[in-house]
Amino acid sequence: MGAYILRRLLLIIPTLIGIMIINFTLTQFVPGGPIEQILAQLEGQGDVFDNFAGSGDAGADQIGGDERYQGARGLPPEFIDELEKQFGFDKPPVERFLIMMWNYLQFDFGTSFFKSKTVIELVIEKLPVSITLGLWSTLIAYIVSIPLGIRKAVRDGSSFDSWTSGVIIVAYAIPGFLFAILLLVLFAGGSYWKIFPLRGLTSEGFSEMTFIQQVGDYFWHIALPVIAGSISGFATLTLLTKNSFLDEIKKQYVTTAKAKGLSERRVLYGHVFRNAMLIVIAGFPSLFIGIFFGGSVLIETIFSLDGLGRLGFEAALSRDYPVIFGTLYAFGLMGLLVGIVSDLMYVWVDPRIDFESRET
Repeated sequence: MGAYILRRLLLIIPTLIGIMIINFTLTQFVPGGPIEQILAQLEGQGDVFDNFAGSGDAGADQIGGDERYQGARGLPPEFIDELEKQFGFDKPPVERFLIMMWNYLQFDFGTSFFKSKTVIELVIEKLPVSITLGLWSTLIAYIVSIPLGIRKAVRDGSSFDSWTSGVIIVAYAIPGFLFAILLLVLFAGGSYWKIFPLRGLTSEGFSEMTFIQQVGDYFWHIALPVIAGSISGFATLTLLTKNSFLDEIKKQYVTTAKAKGLSERRVLYGHVFRNAMLIVIAGFPSLFIGIFFGGSVLIETIFSLDGLGRLGFEAALSRDYPVIFGTLYAFGLMGLLVGIVSDLMYVWVDPRIDFESRET
């Protein structure tokens, strides 16, 4: 197993470099970089990306001559050169990429172009929201889906199995942001009941509350966004659990255990559960990371939560390259490491699995 883990760790290096090269190359062709954003703000033009999208040939005529940036006409070349030097664009792209990767190897992700904070500070600042949504959405999905999937497998083909399948498929089909709006309208003072708050993770004066009050206030605020963020995950996990149990229930060892006089509950939870839950339990790390780092921008916006989803979205709009590439590198590395952890979870749940012998 040690050799397998070592090979996987070594594969992280070319994979991560490939991810960074592709994304860095793509950004070289995207209009409206950080310098254009600064020039647009100086001239009161708003978002320069809109100017590029709507200008067409007229935009090209506006740039004219040897102008390198839209909106730079009339500005002294020295000012533009100083901006390029400030943002690091006075160097060739290959040199910029190599410098960036060397800094990232030392976990130096730089400073945001527009927020006057380091990338690490920004990520740490947004982490509470993402941890809240990711952790609780994952736990709720498992707590509800696993018992429901087992029940559906035991009563396969019954009316209970049919109507619960209909419910979870409908829930899966509803977009998370649409369900979030529905929850706001119904329970946050939209048109019916004002039971839950509209925004934020905590109330004003949170620090002055007792511990019990703080816990209650915290769950009061996260109830709606967590439900909205986890609703679509029930279907996949429930059906995965059901199908895993159905496959195991049909195997010979289950028939043998029943023939020995073991109760259905003893057979189900003493023998079937461990084998059937292999794929479900082993997939927990990747599912959590997917929810954690793939924070819904729309849900965060609807509930006025400032998490990693909004951070990435705002960085893309403003072309804040240190934030874009820094978070991409960190989360990409974490995602690759989680893939290894998932494999280790398989071995932990079922020691009979041997990845090394499978590869030879």
